Amino acid sequence: MMKYFFAIYITVFFFTTNVFSQEKPITHKVEKGETINQIAQKYRVTPFDIYQLNPDAQSGLRPNSVLLIPNKAGAQITSVPTKTIVQGQSHLVIAKETLYGIEKKYGISDEDLKRVNPFLENDGLQIGQTLTIPSKNSPKNSPKNTIVNQDKFIYHDVLAKETKYSISKKYGITIEELEKRNPEVISNLPIGYRLIIKGVAPKVVEKVTEKVESKDEKEKQNLKSALTVIDYVAYEVKPKETLYSLSKMFDMTQEELIALNPDLNNGVEIGMLLRIPSKTPVSIDDKKEYKSLSKKITYDNRKRMVMLLPFNLANIEGDTINSTYSRLKKDKFLNMTLDFYAGALIAIDSAKTLGLPIDVEIYDSRETKNSSDVAALIQSKNLVNANAIIGPFYQSNAEAAAQLVGMNNVPVISPLSKDIGNPFANLYQTIPTNEVIKGAMFDYMRARNGNIIAVVDKKKESIMQYIKQYQKEVLFVAFKENGSLSSESLKSMLVKGRMNYVVMETGNTWMIKTTIAAMLSSMPAYQVQLVILEPNETLDTDEIKFTNLTKLKLMYPSVTSDYVSPEVAIFEKKFRKANNIFPSDYATRGFDMTFDTMIRLVQNKSFEETVNSAATKRGENKFEYYRKEDGGYTNKGVFILYYDTDMTIKEAN
Repeated sequence: MMKYFFAIYITVFFFTTNVFSQEKPITHKVEKGETINQIAQKYRVTPFDIYQLNPDAQSGLRPNSVLLIPNKAGAQITSVPTKTIVQGQSHLVIAKETLYGIEKKYGISDEDLKRVNPFLENDGLQIGQTLTIPSKNSPKNSPKNTIVNQDKFIYHDVLAKETKYSISKKYGITIEELEKRNPEVISNLPIGYRLIIKGVAPKVVEKVTEKVESKDEKEKQNLKSALTVIDYVAYEVKPKETLYSLSKMFDMTQEELIALNPDLNNGVEIGMLLRIPSKTPVSIDDKKEYKSLSKKITYDNRKRMVMLLPFNLANIEGDTINSTYSRLKKDKFLNMTLDFYAGALIAIDSAKTLGLPIDVEIYDSRETKNSSDVAALIQSKNLVNANAIIGPFYQSNAEAAAQLVGMNNVPVISPLSKDIGNPFANLYQTIPTNEVIKGAMFDYMRARNGNIIAVVDKKKESIMQYIKQYQKEVLFVAFKENGSLSSESLKSMLVKGRMNYVVMETGNTWMIKTTIAAMLSSMPAYQVQLVILEPNETLDTDEIKFTNLTKLKLMYPSVTSDYVSPEVAIFEKKFRKANNIFPSDYATRGFDMTFDTMIRLVQNKSFEETVNSAATKRGENKFEYYRKEDGGYTNKGVFILYYDTDMTIKEAN
């Protein structure tokens, strides 16, 4: 049995909810499409307040289920502030509806709809929203270049480390008043958000002067437009994307998107392929520079780092059938957790040796896919004041944690989450997605002006579709009538004076051998290198000679480095000394993630600022975070590795 299992500090928390005992709770029947944020805003409470009385709600809301809503001093349901417009009608947003469709249905403009529903500017259209439909007789905006505003308008841009309490105290108002004027911040207070403190945000409509062009100028412009050939690319719709978010991503109006993709009139569906002008810029951050942050440590104030790990000790202690040793052998999730924890302990010990001013707290999150103690721990341990939280492991629990501590913008670094689920500004997902991994490989080859050729088995349909959609310049090697690979086709595509990258995706042994033979025979006249995008078990069989793979310097993308660097060697030595075994990938990840988080915390700037300014490499993992379009951060740190002729794996430069 591993020594570090017995090093876990066991703490049992007894948690009683009595915060709202003064008033009888309100009941709320959940409607289809409702979210916890919408319900919290409706009753002027926080999502955390609702989770306290309804712990099962953390795993998701079920239509027609009944929630207990805390009644703060008999508070009534928040109503929408009265606008200075003629009363119109309301509209409940259902699945597949779009702003364009709603506006067309009621015969109103996009400007008028957003004027009476200002939350659409930030949140976009969501299922379950109740929209106010302005009457066609409602007054429009005031005359051009004028602002109608009775009260003086005061706003405040949220700065790092500011809280609702500090802001409301600064302006002499209550937190309740602040949330009433800014319902979007009830569950989260993002940095840079413009809060309305007093009055109504002014809208200035500038006078537009139309430039009168001469007849010749117009003819020249029309001729130029006619001669302009617009190339289009395909884009696959991802989960949670809406017509509103897509229009923002591609810097197009919703009407322009629908004109190019008429199927959008029936709603946005996951997996739809959209036709997008290739000249339309998709927001991609500039490549971050990898830096060492160890030389910029500040010791002026102590930081608080919390780890929420799913030990599930109560389940172990209550298991009367399996012994602890037997459970360790059977429970893969527990082993993964303990390995991660063991690696994290080495990182914490290293930080202590360096004298880093960090206090570390470790709690059992007792989590499964459908439940956890996360909400109770956040309240009882006051984790909203932590500087960073590592964990929980499950995506849904990581999202719940990010939401509950979002008001203070506490970073929640999720060890195992991918780029899926609900976006939260303070959630950092650490595992690169499959699309990012493949994209990194093509970016590398393209950056070196490579000639990219693809050998793809017909069974690898998803890879073939990916290349056709997102790597359109790549050429596919032809097959013969009998279905075998055409060596002649491959050789005809090779180019002299450039590296020819042959991307091979097949599990067919004969096809692999044919590709390798064609490349080896071309080496005297051409520069060639073999590339794979995904792990290929066939390459590990005795049928394929390893020496041929090294001759072709087989290259592939990877989330972790498969070679032993000096930093990894030091960690492995410490780990073996402490635990008498070699570290697993999860143990190494536990060390890398924990140490990277601690080093970022002790910089003379916030965690988010370090993420935006620098990428880092720790042992076997890279941390190259980028802000996602819909909120939060995703990791794009990928290694490009290759087999060298000396039989070792190295990182490509």
